[in-house]
Amino acid sequence: MQEIRFGIIGCGLMGREFASAAARWLHLSNPKAKPRIVAVCDTNPALMDWFAGHLGPIQTTTDYHDMLKNPEVDAVYCAVPHVLHAQIYPDILNAGKHLFGEKPFGMDAAQNRSIMAAVNAHPELITRCSSEMPFYPGAQKVINFVNSGAVGDILEVEASFLHSSDINPDKVINWKRMQAVNGEYGCMGDLGMHVLHVPLRLGWRPDTVQASLVKRVAQRPDGKGNLVPCETWDNATITARVPTSYGNFPMVLKTWRIAPGEANTWSLRVLGMKGSACFTTKSPRQWQFMHYQNGGAQCWQTEDLGYTPLFPGITGGIFEFGFTDAIQQMWAAYLDELAGGDAAGFPCAHPTEAAAHHAILTAALTAGKENRTVNVDYA
Repeated sequence: MQEIRFGIIGCGLMGREFASAAARWLHLSNPKAKPRIVAVCDTNPALMDWFAGHLGPIQTTTDYHDMLKNPEVDAVYCAVPHVLHAQIYPDILNAGKHLFGEKPFGMDAAQNRSIMAAVNAHPELITRCSSEMPFYPGAQKVINFVNSGAVGDILEVEASFLHSSDINPDKVINWKRMQAVNGEYGCMGDLGMHVLHVPLRLGWRPDTVQASLVKRVAQRPDGKGNLVPCETWDNATITARVPTSYGNFPMVLKTWRIAPGEANTWSLRVLGMKGSACFTTKSPRQWQFMHYQNGGAQCWQTEDLGYTPLFPGITGGIFEFGFTDAIQQMWAAYLDELAGGDAAGFPCAHPTEAAAHHAILTAALTAGKENRTVNVDYA
């Protein structure tokens, strides 16, 4: 089995999730490659202690340039605030390292263009964007259902990512609420790749969008006894028009950080003239589908899937699949590509898909602020 040596830039939540997935790699039955973390970098030295304590002797540095000079590092996972993407992502590629970057691949469209210039300058490197939810077995069932042609002419698509903890106005502010660090997209930049990964992969590229942007919490505590401005959008509901050979269909995209009762719920629903399908992480082991014949009954069917991922594991098929499994499956897809494979037919989000999602979010931001329909510019 090929070993691929990784460095991590950004030792917060998602950096630890990757380390956990790597530590559990023996859970996968027969992967082409396995990761080994050999270096970590963060501006907060205390965050690196967790990695050193669990992984043993590794390079730790507060300057990511030192990591990029390390010949032991083959690929880099970068999980830093959005404003830093445009500087660090090109530096990683220019150092000759493969890149797995967190969404949204730049704080805004201009930053994304600079990243894409570096991506295009290094076609020999495999660059991908993080988006783990489509690796749930139920999500893959919906994707395969659509690709099979079972849907027929599409009536509507809805994709959502709903998060609830920001409904608490006493929650201490973080960088995602600061426009200078997160970007003006707000919740759309944070969650947009999650809802657009599958639609873009299936070829659904909107030509126009409308958007309702919601800002409900104007101030949040800073953890030091003060209230500070909460600058970014809380929720966004984007209604897009997708052209097809048989006519247009609406696609509704929801990126909500204030969704009462939801706990990081991802969902995808596709309604068509011949068939429909849906999946939600609220019911992680099930998906629903319908086949319709002219004049026949319209009956939803529910199938229990259990543990049936793209990359098989040692877990029996009767057991449930969860978020940590989706994280590991996403990483397995990336490593499979690094080892020359096809990611079991479903590669991680491509930089061109990240660029397309920036085009959609840019149009949605204008549409929401100016209360009008805006054309999407993919140039």
